[in-house]
Amino acid sequence: MSVSMYQATVPVFIRGLRVVSNLLEKAQSHVEEAGIVPEIVLGAQLAPDMLDLTAQVQRASDTSKLSIERLSGVAAPRFEDNEVSFEQLQERIANTIAYIDSINAGQLAGSAQREVVLNWSDEGKKFSGDDYLLSFALPNFYFHVTLIHAILRNNGVVIGKLDFLGPYD
Repeated sequence: MSVSMYQATVPVFIRGLRVVSNLLEKAQSHVEEAGIVPEIVLGAQLAPDMLDLTAQVQRASDTSKLSIERLSGVAAPRFEDNEVSFEQLQERIANTIAYIDSINAGQLAGSAQREVVLNWSDEGKKFSGDDYLLSFALPNFYFHVTLIHAILRNNGVVIGKLDFLGPYD
């Protein structure tokens, strides 16, 4: 069975972002029930040299929407990375999902062969669309989703593997 670039992107990113949204809901409930100052959890890091929870959510949002932009050619919304609350992070996730959900299969047609260039250096890193998706975009997205889960677990939020995997429809 062949999977289209649409099937490998839009529903995958939306599902992952919904997982992030559910994790944030559980984190907010934990903070409220335990009387924890929200900024403590929002600013929590897994290690001193890693980004905090808020930045991990921002990166999951950016990775998903910019991956879709690079593959479809449809400009993604830009966010200022100024979220300071669970509510603002939820709004960012909802806006990211709305953009991704607006992309149709036709807009991703031919994207497996589209050249994607990431400008990490003067010469940049060039990928075909399918190599970009499979070797960079999806691993990077799930890296951030995994860190969100790990930071929350490390801060006492009662979540497990099924929360990371999300619901199966």
